[in-house]
Amino acid sequence: MDSDKDSARGLAQLEGYLLWTAEVEEARRQADRFTDELPWLTRAQREEVERVYIADRVTTSRAMLCRISARAGQLRGEFDARYRELRARCVAAGLVLVGAVGGTCTAVALLAR
Repeated sequence: MDSDKDSARGLAQLEGYLLWTAEVEEARRQADRFTDELPWLTRAQREEVERVYIADRVTTSRAMLCRISARAGQLRGEFDARYRELRARCVAAGLVLVGAVGGTCTAVALLAR
């Protein structure tokens, strides 16, 4: 089981790496498109604008991912709490049902004598 967890963790890390790499590449493409709209920039200015644009986009993306991750953790906690409560209710309802059926059977048996 530990190797399954390790494999799943490794795959999740690989997926995260690939998604992040794609995000950075998309930022580069958008920076390039943005600077294409500014034909009067010198090569050095263009490179600086692209660098700043990419840095800003990456910072924004990282902040967004951190917020999403934090919210996912909160939702996981809420879901776990609700699941435990529901499971306890189901077990209690099952016990009450078994008790009621048992009591009914006992009553019927006593009345049938």
